[in-house]
Formats: sequence, structure tokens, C-alpha cells
Amino acid sequence: MNKNTALFLARIFFGGLMVYNHGLSKFLELWPFNDIAISQQQIFGLGAIVSVLLFVLGEFIAPILVIIGYKTRVFAIFPMITMFFAIVLTHSSYPFGCGLIKECSSGERALLFFVGFLIIFLMGPGKHSIDKN
Repeated sequence: MNKNTALFLARIFFGGLMVYNHGLSKFLELWPFNDIAISQQQIFGLGAIVSVLLFVLGEFIAPILVIIGYKTRVFAIFPMITMFFAIVLTHSSYPFGCGLIKECSSGERALLFFVGFLIIFLMGPGKHSIDKN
């Protein structure tokens, strides 16, 4: 397998999982524009609407653009920032997994997403993308 195919698969894998497992629920929370006030996810006291907009950008819009390969390095930064803050703010008690503890919030998945998008950021989109770098 060559480098370009591996980068294409990494973009589809990490971007697709981010969109499906994280971003889609945030987007559907934002889309009707009426249930945002009940959101409990607020970062830095910015309020529910701004927080959900930032989550949608980092977990839905940017990964879709990474999948298609449009400005991949720029848009890979947004999920990296989102996952960094997920590790630091949400999963700080167990950032690298829970081990034998079954009832904890693990940051292992957030760390895997961070590293996956970091690799995409460092390597670029490859030739199987809109930018064809």
C-alpha cells in the first residue's frame, strides 16, 4: 500500500468515525435551533449556543472537509483542538484509559482521535483529495 492510499484511508477512518460517533449528535442538537438551551455542554462559560457551534465545527464540519481532502491541514487542526480540550476538561481524571475501573470516563478515544488527526495534519491529504498535495 502506498502513502497516498494510506492517507486516504486514515482520512476516511478518523473523519468518518468523528462525524458518525461525535459530530452527528452535536449537529442534530444544533439543527432544529430550538433545543440548544437545554444543552449542558458549555466550554469556558461561552454559553450553550457558542459551545455547540464550536463542537459542530470541530466534530462535524471540519472532519467532513478532512474526509474529502479540502484544506486538510487547516481543518485537521479543529478536531485536534476539540479532542485536546476533551482530554483536558472532560477526561482529566483518567486521560489514558480506566484500566480495571469500569465506571469512569476514559479519554482514550479522545487521545486516539487527537493522534489520528495529528498524523493527518503532519502528513497532509495525499493525492487522493481535492487539494492533491
